[in-house]
Amino acid sequence: MNKWYIPDCYYPSSKNGEYVSHEAICFLNVGAEDANARMTLYFENREKLGGFSVTIPAERTIHCRMDQIRSCDGESVPTDTPYAVLVESEAELHVQYTRVDTTQAQLAIATTII
Repeated sequence: MNKWYIPDCYYPSSKNGEYVSHEAICFLNVGAEDANARMTLYFENREKLGGFSVTIPAERTIHCRMDQIRSCDGESVPTDTPYAVLVESEAELHVQYTRVDTTQAQLAIATTII
């Protein structure tokens, strides 16, 4: 089992003009078969939230927007709440996390390859 940890996630509810704050977990699957990734969210003051998953087609990339994904129970990522993500997959993947923060006039983007 391959695991990736993203400890500093935050999805703000506010926005600045037409730009919407969001986060994305970007996956690259260079393998010859489709890959499945599961995500579990951890919080400071509440129970973890699992049931998020995504399929990455063989030899493709996808950008999983955290403001658009839903768990198998229909749960969404809570806004204005710090959280961390555990990503798990049987397949070898390349994983990148990006946050676009539009809560300020200057806007901001942060990204890291895990």
